[in-house]
Amino acid sequence: MKFDTILIGGGMSALVCGIRLQKAGRKCLMVSAGQNALHFSSGAFGLLGRLSDGTPVTEPLKVLFSLPEKHPYSKIGTDKLTEYVAAVPAFFKECGIELHQVSPSDTSRSEVGEAIVRNGYRMTPMGTLKPAWLAMKDVTLLESKDQMLGSKALIVNFAGFLDFNTRFIAEGLERRGTSCRIEVVKLNDVENIRKNPTEMRSVNIARVMTREENWKEFGHKVGGLVKDEDLVILPEVFGLVNDEITGWLREMIPAKVMFIGTMPPSVPGIRAQMLLKKAFEAAGGTFLMGDTAVDPVIEDGMVKSIKTQNLGEIRLEADNFVLASGNLFGKGLEATPDKVTEPVFGLDVDFPEGRKDWCDEDFFAPQNFSGFGVVTDNKFRAVKGGETIGNLFVAGSEVGGCNSLQEGSGAGVAILTAMSVADNILAL
Repeated sequence: MKFDTILIGGGMSALVCGIRLQKAGRKCLMVSAGQNALHFSSGAFGLLGRLSDGTPVTEPLKVLFSLPEKHPYSKIGTDKLTEYVAAVPAFFKECGIELHQVSPSDTSRSEVGEAIVRNGYRMTPMGTLKPAWLAMKDVTLLESKDQMLGSKALIVNFAGFLDFNTRFIAEGLERRGTSCRIEVVKLNDVENIRKNPTEMRSVNIARVMTREENWKEFGHKVGGLVKDEDLVILPEVFGLVNDEITGWLREMIPAKVMFIGTMPPSVPGIRAQMLLKKAFEAAGGTFLMGDTAVDPVIEDGMVKSIKTQNLGEIRLEADNFVLASGNLFGKGLEATPDKVTEPVFGLDVDFPEGRKDWCDEDFFAPQNFSGFGVVTDNKFRAVKGGETIGNLFVAGSEVGGCNSLQEGSGAGVAILTAMSVADNILAL
């Protein structure tokens, strides 16, 4: 079987790259093992929240010059990066995902034209604030850390739902000057899944809440609980297929409504993954779900073909290959006590030789292992044994050169390296 491009991975990077290639007329195959980092996404996208030394970043496009040479953004280059940043909202809108951002400052507008980025802030399930570049329509972005959401808040949870910690959220809001009241709501269909504690997860509640009678009953009950509150906080367990239900709930409830993420799995993240996959397939792409790439053939510095576990002896050939299967978290990298490896192609991986330098004993300190990645050249072509493989590209968190967890740049690196890799392939 022959394709123009075979992509290994099924998360943000693989899907963005695949959609871009497929819309340009390339025949693409995507091999996805299954769950990916999108299933843990908050529904907000970070571009660059802080520098490696911990310095907070307010306007990411203004600090690109200070990033290390090996950083993925440095490899893309300022001009291309600015172009891609400007293109992201329209790209996702075409895939059925509407994104919003906070208003730019006048100084940003005068210096970078239409590609304007000022970090907003989203509230986490722990009640803290994290910087964010863009957010899905039903995810609230604050203009600043000091912005008050309301004077009085009603925080509503489903009875027995432990992945939405209302006490943490209340403490976070109260530190910001908002008094809080916590209530729980019971619905018969939710109570049914509560009988099995392992089923009381956000996605299962979201499936139940797709039924009109359930979300309407919930909206009426929450509306009845509102007294003098000007803010209502709800868990992000609505809109598994689209964001219409969140809009309808906002219309039903007589106060400003804010949805806050739960502990994983993430309903907005799963929705984003489903919509991107749908867009890839609608553009003509082939998606192999629940499969793993194995047994590559590499000759004369080029990948010729791969197999997959499910297809047995059938070899899949392509002109180009894209590796976007994630880092250690996504099993795109594997660690043993003395080394870190890339399991499909055996590529060179950038990591410290001494294991003591892999992590910090302080759990809350920056952890080096989250920055391990495959070595690539300036066009994101993979390196093996010190030699570049001409038709194997790497995108997303598998690319070395940055610690996206520490920087708050995970979604940005995923999306922008994917766009760059697609353009590098199209330029061949």
